[in-house]
Amino acid sequence: MKDRRSFIKAMGVMGLGTAVLPTVSFANADNATTDKLKTESELDKDKGVEKISIFQTTDVHCQLHPHDELFWENDAAVYRKTGGYAYLAGMLKELRKESPNNFTLDTGDMFQGSELAVQTTGKAFVPILNQMNYNLFLPGNWEVVYGKKNMQQLMGALNAPKICSNMYHDLKNGQRGELIFQPYHIWHTAGVKIGFLGYTDPLVPLRQSPMYSDGIVYTEPAENLAHYVDVLRNQEQCAYVIMIAHLGLSQQIALANNPVCQGVDYIFGGDTHERVRKPIVCKYAKVVEPGAFGSFIGKLDLYVENGKVIRDDYELLEVTAAKITPDSAVEKLVTSVEKPYAESINKIVGYSTIPLYRYFVVENPIDTLVLQALHAKHPEVDVVLSNGFRFCPPNITRDHTGNIPITNGFIFDMLPVDSTIRIGKVSGLQIQNWLEKELNNVFAADAVQRFGGWMVKFKGMEVTFEAFQSHGKRIKTVVIGGLPLDVQKNYKILACEREGDPDDMLCRMRNVREAFNTESTLHDALLAYLKTNSPVTPTPPKAAVILDGPDTLLSQVTGVDYTFV
Repeated sequence: MKDRRSFIKAMGVMGLGTAVLPTVSFANADNATTDKLKTESELDKDKGVEKISIFQTTDVHCQLHPHDELFWENDAAVYRKTGGYAYLAGMLKELRKESPNNFTLDTGDMFQGSELAVQTTGKAFVPILNQMNYNLFLPGNWEVVYGKKNMQQLMGALNAPKICSNMYHDLKNGQRGELIFQPYHIWHTAGVKIGFLGYTDPLVPLRQSPMYSDGIVYTEPAENLAHYVDVLRNQEQCAYVIMIAHLGLSQQIALANNPVCQGVDYIFGGDTHERVRKPIVCKYAKVVEPGAFGSFIGKLDLYVENGKVIRDDYELLEVTAAKITPDSAVEKLVTSVEKPYAESINKIVGYSTIPLYRYFVVENPIDTLVLQALHAKHPEVDVVLSNGFRFCPPNITRDHTGNIPITNGFIFDMLPVDSTIRIGKVSGLQIQNWLEKELNNVFAADAVQRFGGWMVKFKGMEVTFEAFQSHGKRIKTVVIGGLPLDVQKNYKILACEREGDPDDMLCRMRNVREAFNTESTLHDALLAYLKTNSPVTPTPPKAAVILDGPDTLLSQVTGVDYTFV
């Protein structure tokens, strides 16, 4: 098996819809020569040149404290403690001192991902986010997890402006009303206007339980992007335009190569937790995304002279807890809001003998643990399914027992939505077609067809596949219960209920027969399994085997100068 970097290089010829061209965005094309001639130190010395800095966080998923974070270095996993709101705030404070002319924004998934978030329907995080002095917010795909009304109240309670250009009130049966949030925001600074446009994932009703986004109509960014860029460029006379997006890196790159994006300088992305350390230069815009869980801050420095942005420099900064003085005010807030729930959050419910993480596209220990627990709860089913979730930071720190404690809070980190377990029957042909569709959601050559999650996970079924084949030709072998898949046979499957789905749908599979909800939930199954089997060793069993790439694949993105590290 080729190593991951060789694989990514070999796959460089594969597209993301439109070819990626190594050009500067059109708005700055006339400044390209200036950029090359002047170093940062020379620009700092230039009379009349001002530096402004824009800081981005995203996908923090309510992770209160520093946590174990996985880095892929020299083809191996290494871990460091990163993140935590007080440390994130402390680092932002120092960055603002270094660059007083600054602007800080977050691009979504602020209210979902932890036990404290669930117990307070996100409200505990409002004072923390306000204390951190953000200047702008974008709702992510998980902001709707508590329903539209709660989303509006949570976002409305934040002090900074909120923007989103593609979320509308649903008047009735999909009839579009007004925008829920303002479509754009303008920052006046250093004698220029910096325009911000916001877009979130229009696939939310398909990716998540439809009931979460009930009352909301989403539209594709391409529908009105050119219009708002025209407003910012020509009406508002913005010198620079930044799209803040929660679409996923693949779709953000595809959009940056779409002519509707002409006039956008940068896309500050989110959703897929990718760590873009060097901007991905596309035909019309540069694309970045600063990881997840508060482990990173994206920093863009712009240099302004005579009303024009003459240079941009980007870097991804690691929020290494050991090197940061935590912000005392945020630290006090975190302690205060967590205190009523701390006993439950920190309660140890089991142990693992191996590190728990969810970073690889194909298989991970966290998902293996979930599948083992579900199968133990319902051994009568043929196939257990689990969604391709991305959220949950790693857990590798051992205590006095020599094993890794699993707390009640970590159960919520793994599965913030405690869904009901649902069982039904499908044919082998349905499973085969569904697998092809799910693989296309992850590996489609056209990035527009990709969902934001990773591969669906399963137990009781073994699959070999070629990720980079064409749609309908990826699956090579399927084995269930030790026998080759029989397209005419009926199989009993298990997954979680998604509120608002049709009665005959299970894990995005339609026409499921005899479907019914059990009396158990995901958390019930995990807690019961850990009580009986701890310490667990959820080693990925290679139930899914990728034939044309490494099993250590860390990203869906190919064809551009990018590697997840």
